[in-house]
Amino acid sequence: MTVRKTIAVSPVWSGHPVGFDLLTHRDRQFIAFYDAERKMTVGQRRLEQDAFEFVRLEGVWLEARGRLSTEIAWDSHNSLTMAIDRTGHIHLCGNMHVDPLIYFRTAQPLDITTFERIDHMVGRNEERCTYPVFIQGPQDALETGASPGDAAPLVFYFRDGQSGNGVDYYNRYDESTRSWSRLVDTPILDGMDAMNAYARKPEPGPDGYYHMVWMWRDTPDCATNHDISYARSRDLVQWEAGNGTALALPITIEDRATIVDPSPPGGGLINMCQSLGFDSQQRPIVSYHKHDENGHTQAYAARVEDGIWQIRQLSDWKYHWGFHGNGSVAAEIQVGGAAARDDGHLAMSWWHLKQGSGIWRLDEKTLRIVGSYPEPAPDLPDELLQPQLDYPDMEVHARSARGDAGAERCVLVWETLPRNRDQPRDQIPPPSNLRLYILAE
Repeated sequence: MTVRKTIAVSPVWSGHPVGFDLLTHRDRQFIAFYDAERKMTVGQRRLEQDAFEFVRLEGVWLEARGRLSTEIAWDSHNSLTMAIDRTGHIHLCGNMHVDPLIYFRTAQPLDITTFERIDHMVGRNEERCTYPVFIQGPQDALETGASPGDAAPLVFYFRDGQSGNGVDYYNRYDESTRSWSRLVDTPILDGMDAMNAYARKPEPGPDGYYHMVWMWRDTPDCATNHDISYARSRDLVQWEAGNGTALALPITIEDRATIVDPSPPGGGLINMCQSLGFDSQQRPIVSYHKHDENGHTQAYAARVEDGIWQIRQLSDWKYHWGFHGNGSVAAEIQVGGAAARDDGHLAMSWWHLKQGSGIWRLDEKTLRIVGSYPEPAPDLPDELLQPQLDYPDMEVHARSARGDAGAERCVLVWETLPRNRDQPRDQIPPPSNLRLYILAE
């Protein structure tokens, strides 16, 4: 990859990392970010043009936070996410960590100057929202009379509640009435006032199912994650466990058929590391880490075999990652999803703060490590990953464009200080420059 063009976008907030968004739709591109004054900002351009048009979104005062709903404080949970519905209207949500719903929608298609604040979607369970996600729902299950090839309807899900006590709701959008309703009347995942689920986004698999992986947590302390779990669905409405057992909604910790590994609180599970992959027979493989019997933190993989989750320890690291406490945590171990290779084996990437990184070659039948694959060339040119801001400890963040990628790859790059457990810093760095790189092979 080489850089074909660089577009200077805007100075942006650099005091802590928080997710920005970049979305390409036909001949347009849209950016959502926090500007140098911490304001929620959206930009748009036509692909043949370099200049962006910007709009600052107007929020409401949050008395509990002492700020506007469109101003970022110090919380790395408060990412921004966008989606475009089938009529071309843009939806934006974010800046929420146990906050009232913060949601905007354009009155006109593909026109950020017409963004309007919408204070409610369905009007219930929207006062303590976190982790907003837009996904494309399955066409045939959500609508009657749909034709093959029709664009998929928009689905939105979020957590209601807080870490250690929350539920996950799913909404669906109706373009004809420009309104949201519940996909199902009950939560999909319910902590029963005793815990909450940290779930990956349901991912369409090669077998026609949506696959979802999650773990439960008892309190805001990240050490209390436990019981990594799995379920699948063809329509996001009817769910079943990995062995095919039908699940009634909401799914709770009492649905023992969903549990992949009953690792207890303090056992080394953390919600930032729960990956999903598939073998050549389209069987899902869940990869994660936990502590072994000696207290060392190891990588594991699990797959349903003869109706039972079989668990394999992959690594033999002599290292204990002793994470605990509240707030955003910096990763020390990451394990990727399994992927089938042409040589009949599985590949799984890994990264370790002390041991480096690599790609394991796994025997597909046993899930044992039988070698390694060479790591590919860096995904991005090295020049993009070097901090430009002359300030200590700056980290580079990159966000690839979603949507209609076309022939060119677009990447949004900026710099911030590292995570700080969502706490304020005494010293605030100067703004960093948000850049859009257009890459070519």
